[in-house]
Amino acid sequence: MNAVDRSTAPSNSRVGGGALGRPHGGSRRVAAALTILAAAGAAAYFVYRMNFAADPLADLLVAEATIGDVEQSVQATGELRPVQLVAVGAQVSGRITRMNAVIGQRVAAGDLIAEIDNLTQQNDLKSAEAALDDVRAQKRQKEATLAYDQWALEREEKTLAKEASSRDSWESAKEAVATTQAQIASLEAQIKEAEVKVDSARIDLGHTRITAPIDGAVLVVAAQEGQNVNAVQSAPTIAILGRIDRMLVRAEISEADAPKVKIGQKAVFSILGAPQRRWEATLLALDPAPDSLRSDSEIASSTSASSSSSSSSSSSSTSSAIYYYGRFEVDNPDGVLRTYMTAQVRIALAEAKNVVTIPTAALSALGADGKRFVDVVGGDGGLTRRAVEVGLDDKARCEIRSGLKAGERVVIGRRSSESKTSSLPPPPGGL
Repeated sequence: MNAVDRSTAPSNSRVGGGALGRPHGGSRRVAAALTILAAAGAAAYFVYRMNFAADPLADLLVAEATIGDVEQSVQATGELRPVQLVAVGAQVSGRITRMNAVIGQRVAAGDLIAEIDNLTQQNDLKSAEAALDDVRAQKRQKEATLAYDQWALEREEKTLAKEASSRDSWESAKEAVATTQAQIASLEAQIKEAEVKVDSARIDLGHTRITAPIDGAVLVVAAQEGQNVNAVQSAPTIAILGRIDRMLVRAEISEADAPKVKIGQKAVFSILGAPQRRWEATLLALDPAPDSLRSDSEIASSTSASSSSSSSSSSSSTSSAIYYYGRFEVDNPDGVLRTYMTAQVRIALAEAKNVVTIPTAALSALGADGKRFVDVVGGDGGLTRRAVEVGLDDKARCEIRSGLKAGERVVIGRRSSESKTSSLPPPPGGL
């Protein structure tokens, strides 16, 4: 019985051992395969890393020299105004009986803007004309008297010659003629004075009709129909007109840029509402002094109060930035440009067209000998430092007059260590 058991035990053991041996053998084969793949991935990663590190340009920023245009310019901020801006005021006092002006309305010179009650002015004119007629009548009366006095003088002269009258009578007749002639001269002067009063009264009557002095558009209506205006001390503004078919740009040019700017240079500007559109003009004038000159203590009032206020304003203006107004005009046929808009102005100082250009960042600092250098990338990837002659520079790109050809590559900087690290892919297998 024992023999049977011993003979059957190994048989069962082999069967059982075979069934349990298959799973252990498969695990070893999977582990071996994973190890091989990990080793291959690591090898590929290290080969890639070695090749990447071997690239001499891997950590450099490179740009190509190209043919283009370079413009050196002055940047400024400007303000738009109509080329003509007029405040239309009332020159006589009274109540506005008619207001024709409407904001945005186009008017021509001579068009009626408003009317003021003119009854007072009509009466003044009638009084002045009556006074003139009175003086003229007095003159006619004296002219008749003069004719009689002259006849009387002639009679006295004839009778005196015949000794039929006294010399005293002749003297009296002569004095009467002279007196009447003087009275007539006085009346002639009074007539001129009366005529001036009539003209003034007629002008005042005309001032009750307020008309447009220029062709333009109504920008502001400052008074309303039925409103009383008082023109005794100053002319109250009724409306503001502007010629908006042509606009004036006043650009604030800093004192650092003012010496570079010359009349006749080209100016280009855009507005905030249409940054993609460009308007071109020519610089017409550059103010010789800033607006702060108005408060200069040298030209302010000599009174103590004015002197102290002007001194403080002058000192404050000295501590702030100094700007000079450059002025140029531009057509505005479509009315896009409006009063007091802000203009971003660029005044061209010099231009270079179809020249070799590179980014300014590629240039070395100016050496003691005045030379500039660039690092040029060769065909084999090596770097060569080369002296170049630099022309115009707009701080973004510069003109290269000699030392470099279009198509050559130059170094403009290096990648940061962070960017180089982030540019490498993670190692395979998590290693």
